[in-house]
Amino acid sequence: MWIFFNDAFLSVVSAVGRPADLLVRARRAGDIERVFPNARVSTTLARDYRFRAFVSRANVAKAVASQISGIDYTNFKDSVRDIDRHDAYLGVWHEMARWQESNDGRIR
Repeated sequence: MWIFFNDAFLSVVSAVGRPADLLVRARRAGDIERVFPNARVSTTLARDYRFRAFVSRANVAKAVASQISGIDYTNFKDSVRDIDRHDAYLGVWHEMARWQESNDGRIR
């Protein structure tokens, strides 16, 4: 699952051999800690997502719910303060808009 917060981008997947945990991954230093301040983050240059941490499923659910409860903006893109992050997210927004148009908005 990709999760775009206005101050962090995370990829969350199953943690092999650790059913109570999820593997939280990030491309940018600090993103995991911003959402999970107590996480033990490892850095691996040879992996697709450079930053990784095991986080309990319960803590992931709690953190995501907390972020949702705190939404106070009417436009997500405008809530992203970091210019580099904003531009990256805008690129995703444009790709998804293009994809929607290429399918004429049809449900498949």
